Amino acid sequence: MYLRRIALPFMLSLLAACTTAPPAPTAEKSVSSELPKAGGDQQLNFDLASGTYRCDMGQKVEVLRDRENANHVRIGWGGGHYDLSRNHSYSGLPRYEDAGSGLVWIDLPWKSILLDGHRNKPLASDCTQV
Repeated sequence: MYLRRIALPFMLSLLAACTTAPPAPTAEKSVSSELPKAGGDQQLNFDLASGTYRCDMGQKVEVLRDRENANHVRIGWGGGHYDLSRNHSYSGLPRYEDAGSGLVWIDLPWKSILLDGHRNKPLASDCTQV
């Protein structure tokens, strides 16, 4: 009797599994399939606005984007203004650099970071647009 009580629900669930359609692909899978493969030449482009970015420890970075040329941004930092050009990155992430000052701006939709490229140290991290 006990075996019949277990066997019937098991058989019904097995039958239901055979007739159920496979799950549709999720948005997460389609996004990850668009990311470049390691060593690829694809560079990511994000349509981000100009403005003030607030960073950790009360720091701020002013970002002015060139709408006619997405390969250039102007950064206001530490009382100066710097023109940075996009450099090819292995990961495909937007990376802008100014060779003279050594400033590096890594630009992401969820947060950005300003680096001292000469010393390889962060100047302002966890920057988000306000």
